[in-house]
Amino acid sequence: MNDCVFCKIVRREEPAKIIYENEDVICFLPKTIQVYGHTLVVPKKHFQDLYDIPENLLCELIKIVQFLTKEYKTKIGATGMNVLHASGKDGQQSVFHFHFHLFPRFKDDGLDTWPQLPKKDFDADEMWQKLKITN
Repeated sequence: MNDCVFCKIVRREEPAKIIYENEDVICFLPKTIQVYGHTLVVPKKHFQDLYDIPENLLCELIKIVQFLTKEYKTKIGATGMNVLHASGKDGQQSVFHFHFHLFPRFKDDGLDTWPQLPKKDFDADEMWQKLKITN
């Protein structure tokens, strides 16, 4: 994708503070850092979201997420990690190149990254019937 900012970073057409990379994945600090250690974990090949990323690459990304989580525990003393992802416009995805956000967490950091969702009433049995998968 010629105009994708993450693809431009992969091609070194846009500057980035790269934390780690391998053949398939690049990890860098975002332009707007939300928390100390905030990192993006991005496949080098362009995939838009969870609907089109290949399973094997998704597994590789999760391995890197775990690797960085352990590294950040040692390097910056992180005692927790939030892994954030959005897929699709209705999922509030803003950059349409698959990625994870890592938010390192620290004791008493005062952050609350869990969304405050409005209370909704659902029929759990009806929803379960629609969602369950049988073999």
